Amino acid sequence: MSRLLTLLPAGLATLLALAACSPALNWREVRPDNTRLSLLLPCKPDKAEKIVPLGGQPATLRMWGCDAAGVTFAVAVADLGDPARAAPVLAQWQNLTLAHMKAGPVGAGTSQPLKLPGAADLPAPVRVVAQGRRADGSPVQGQAAYFAQGAQVFQAVIYATEITPEAAETFFSSFKFQ
Repeated sequence: MSRLLTLLPAGLATLLALAACSPALNWREVRPDNTRLSLLLPCKPDKAEKIVPLGGQPATLRMWGCDAAGVTFAVAVADLGDPARAAPVLAQWQNLTLAHMKAGPVGAGTSQPLKLPGAADLPAPVRVVAQGRRADGSPVQGQAAYFAQGAQVFQAVIYATEITPEAAETFFSSFKFQ
């Protein structure tokens, strides 16, 4: 019996490690085109591009995203052409995202600093956590990071009914500028 109790923690640790490597979250490095950013996504991303108004001017928004284990992971980048435009654009982007997920009044999400070497200091990288509602009224959790490098602005998001701390930590701690 004491041998079983000795082996149990090791067996549990092995099972947890295998679960973390499950095919549902098959983490891989992604490098968005024409950026110095690299990050991990848990599935092969789809790519999209569209022209959107950012800070009152049209900009090409490029996006990479995928769904795994009931969670949506995405990263988007736009080049504003001028680093001075980054702060107001990122603030607007954050407010629009919170409004889209019906997170309540602007500022309804909690914001915390995001450590990201190589990102611009101003505006400082932030991570926002919010609860809201999808278009169909069902509850949704969202976590998003907003940051800039030069004239490029970035948003990285996770949406799900429930976001596990492990998935969020793996995603947000993987951001690096090369």
